[in-house]
Amino acid sequence: MHTITSLRAKEILQSCNGSTIAVVGDIMLDKYFWGSVTRISPEAPVPVIDLEDESLHLGGAANVAGNLKALGIKPLLCGIAGTDNSGHSLLEILKENGSSTNGIVCLDSRPTTVKTRIIGNNQQMVRLDREVRTDITNQEADIIIQTLKNADHLSGIILEDYNKGVMTEYMIHTICAFALEHKIPVFVDPKFKHFFSYQHVALFKPNKKEAQEALGFALKSEDDIIRAGKELLLKLHCQNVLLTLGEKGMMLFEHNGSISSVPTRARKVADVSGAGDTAIATLAAAVAGGATMQEAAIMSNFAAGYVCELPGIVSIQPVQLIEAIQLDEE
Repeated sequence: MHTITSLRAKEILQSCNGSTIAVVGDIMLDKYFWGSVTRISPEAPVPVIDLEDESLHLGGAANVAGNLKALGIKPLLCGIAGTDNSGHSLLEILKENGSSTNGIVCLDSRPTTVKTRIIGNNQQMVRLDREVRTDITNQEADIIIQTLKNADHLSGIILEDYNKGVMTEYMIHTICAFALEHKIPVFVDPKFKHFFSYQHVALFKPNKKEAQEALGFALKSEDDIIRAGKELLLKLHCQNVLLTLGEKGMMLFEHNGSISSVPTRARKVADVSGAGDTAIATLAAAVAGGATMQEAAIMSNFAAGYVCELPGIVSIQPVQLIEAIQLDEE
């Protein structure tokens, strides 16, 4: 695959600035406790972390929206939150970022999904999850769907499925049909449960593990990967498949038969948390800015590589993305 120049990337980012992209899916709050480890507990063979700082961040679909916002896009975030303290914190962070909360349905019946990570010496020691994974009702889904239908000039829809109950069969089919009718490109980050429900989308972005589980064979060789990409294009009737392969980068399969390899860009991996969110946000933003799917895939790979070099959940800024591409040009 050819690379992209920083000049072309700037052009794309300037062109997409101010566009509106919807993000529908499982919204989460990421909570971090940071500290240092100097000893082992006398009570059990576990490290004792001296707490130095704590922070709250957007997670899941909300992190995708945060990345879009950082790139100059107007995100329309749609999903479910609880009426608990975590839900209030989530809404406050969004408001502080200047993001709309109109697409978020707050329910008394389920808690806000919270992932709590405890970091010692810049390494994740443990993660605590608080969540309910039952499907939302069709009536609750309809509120979200109506928000999409009421939106003006959507340049894209990102569907973020983390198997937390928002992306139901009904939600998926209704949104995909609506987008197809109105020629709005849909970008999908799938999970195993509804893997083949995302039909006729612009781009489907599974990782290697998800593709293996869904297709029923291991992706050990390049031939296996190519077979998987071609099968997914056929089974999903989609325009493009972007298969993420960890340290081996990505492989893009286009409906015209073109297959392109995108090598990994991270030089020193510190934390892969949120890298997939950054990748799909950058890709959708680039397409909104007139990029080809190859150009969008390359930009998304640079963006994901950049955030992997930083600890914690971070959003990509245009200047950082351009700098990462410029480093590759040297």
